[in-house]
Amino acid sequence: MIFEDLPTTPTSEELLDKAFSRAARAGRAKSGVEAQESMLQTASNVLSDNLGNVVTAWPDFDEVDPFYRELADAVVGVDEARTHLSEVTWASRKTKSLGREYIGRLPREDADAAKKLRKQAFARMGSVLREIEDDLQFLNEARDDLKTFPDIRPDEPAIVVAGYPNVGKSSFVNAVTSARNETARYPFTTKGVRVGHIARDHIRYQLVDTPGLLDRPADERNDIEEQAVSALTHLADAVLFVVDASATCGYPLDDQLALQSDVRATFVEGTESDIGFLTVCNKSDLSTDVEADAYMSVETGEGVDDVLTAAIDATGYEPELPTRD
Repeated sequence: MIFEDLPTTPTSEELLDKAFSRAARAGRAKSGVEAQESMLQTASNVLSDNLGNVVTAWPDFDEVDPFYRELADAVVGVDEARTHLSEVTWASRKTKSLGREYIGRLPREDADAAKKLRKQAFARMGSVLREIEDDLQFLNEARDDLKTFPDIRPDEPAIVVAGYPNVGKSSFVNAVTSARNETARYPFTTKGVRVGHIARDHIRYQLVDTPGLLDRPADERNDIEEQAVSALTHLADAVLFVVDASATCGYPLDDQLALQSDVRATFVEGTESDIGFLTVCNKSDLSTDVEADAYMSVETGEGVDDVLTAAIDATGYEPELPTRD
């Protein structure tokens, strides 16, 4: 996952402590004006390099897959993140230029005057770092949020599972995927987003269960949740919509079918992608009184394998084969 390797962003105070402590060690190795020059050079390099590393650790959002880019925009705001990264870039360049400026101003023969100038430079570097304190804090909090995303691979076929709560979505995902399903809490939903995997013909398929997003009508979602749903449209190769004709899930069948139409409009009619859509009636041992593409009972196991095969077929996924030059 593209954000999993983002390092912790240091605070302004941590960076200043690191830079000035290393500068002090560098200064002790020399004397007179040379000591002040070495301290200036060291502090400037440490601050500039570490701030630069903060920026370069982040991916270029223009190069990020649309799924993760829109998800990141929903969670932290891509434009806002860019603004904070720009401020840190400014600080990196500023601390570097301050080092050069004050080294150029050092008197060659007056150690006391050189020490005074070095202290002025350190004070200005400290002011620069304190000016970006909020920027560094934002980036660290954003990093914490983005690292919670489960490892969903945009380059692997994905089946998004939708439907009202208690219709059997998670039970289906658990039944057909590996035991090592990954559950993570997105910042935009209090419920865990579940990702399971199934291998078929040497291809790994992802099943994404999204409680808190695709389990209620669009008009009940907030703006962030809507954008997260939009991100899923970049990911999905097929949507498996589960209904419970028995209504033992606690939601009338008419409401479930209304949600089905809403999800279909979002994923099939609202995008230019060729996303497959499959309506499946679960709890077929209780009722099949609904028109669906397939019927199953996760409880008894009847039809589960057939539904999985139909969902895989609905992705229309064909691996790219290497070509000979």
